Amino acid sequence: MALPDAPRSHGRVRGVLLDVGPLRHDRDYRLIWGGQVVSSVGTNITRVALPFQVYVLTGSTLAVAALTTVQLIAILAFSIGAGSLADAFDRRRLLIVTQVGLALSSAALAAVAMLPTPSLGLILGLAFVHASVGAIDQPTRASAIPRLVPPERLSAAIALNQLNFQVASIAGPAIGGLLIATIGLAAAYAVVAASFTASIVALLAIRPLRPLAGAARPGLQAIREGFVFVRSQRVILSTFAIDLNAMIFGMPASLFPILALDVFDAGPTGFGLLAAAPAAGAFVGALTSGWITRVVRIGGTVIVMVAAWGAAITGFGIACILAADAPGVMFIVALVMLALAGAADVLSAVLRGTITQLSTPDNLRGRVTSIHLLVVTSGPRIGDIEAAAVASVVGPQLSVLSGGLLCLLGVVVVARWFPELAAHRRSLRPRDG
Repeated sequence: MALPDAPRSHGRVRGVLLDVGPLRHDRDYRLIWGGQVVSSVGTNITRVALPFQVYVLTGSTLAVAALTTVQLIAILAFSIGAGSLADAFDRRRLLIVTQVGLALSSAALAAVAMLPTPSLGLILGLAFVHASVGAIDQPTRASAIPRLVPPERLSAAIALNQLNFQVASIAGPAIGGLLIATIGLAAAYAVVAASFTASIVALLAIRPLRPLAGAARPGLQAIREGFVFVRSQRVILSTFAIDLNAMIFGMPASLFPILALDVFDAGPTGFGLLAAAPAAGAFVGALTSGWITRVVRIGGTVIVMVAAWGAAITGFGIACILAADAPGVMFIVALVMLALAGAADVLSAVLRGTITQLSTPDNLRGRVTSIHLLVVTSGPRIGDIEAAAVASVVGPQLSVLSGGLLCLLGVVVVARWFPELAAHRRSLRPRDG
């Protein structure tokens, strides 16, 4: 008697799981996504190889901090200009150039790693070049997606990109550590250089993505036009504001070491689990994001997801406080709260990205995307500073708890300040089979 309900139940499950429609229906998106699966793993291998190389070479955490600073400066310096390039030139051709640049800089890092005594200055210089090219690649790639899929499949495409990012964030560092331990640092960089071949081949196979009518010449005036447009679009501004609120007040990643070692007494393994929990939750969130493609009140759902992030971080803070009496149990609760936060964050990211892309004309999409990436890049780093500064005054437990509560308060403030966000809706066109 249960048989008639089985197809309905199966349909409900499919409706929750990640929508792979863009991979089925959109050839060029499928190609570019498949190439990025490989190259993203390579990019994340570099994320662990560079700080490892610098620390082994110098034995100094200050040198590692200098590496991070150099990379951040490159991102801040080049990402804004990159948006005007993406709006002025064929995005396919520009992506080919950036992928070749990333491959060459990785090959150069491999060559430097083979030197008996590599120069720290040379490594930092190559890291700057690699991060600069990546800063051009990101807004170009993101602004190309709406040209590869129809509007009704854009949310699904962004969710697939998020799944790719989360998988690479987990697999890349693990593979990188294994490669460094088995075949050495230089060979690991060589593998990274080779990984970009997949993306280059995919890009060569897709159609050109030339700028549409009305494209602006790259330069300061074009950059200014991007900022003027964002300022005039309050719904886009609201997505930036609510994301900054979540990241600045509710991002306690800088406190994970002290929480693992001194609060939960979980040691280095516990630190690794705390760091991995949000990514694991984000992976599950992306994998079960199929329902997002059917959301009409998209702005209100963003508010709900960011509030869920703040509530989960608040729960994490409560677990930190209660860990004094039951560290083992509260550590498990803390991991669950962080995983829930990660799931809410990735769903919010998909929805915010959809709003930004659909609210921006194609001739401005590169510049607006570059501003969006600046917000996404700077928010967590400011949050790390805020969490550490508050912890130095009231302790790490209260720093986490207060951050979660301030995030929830900030959601209310942003929703009141930008009523356009809660009111924002999208029309859903009929989807292909």
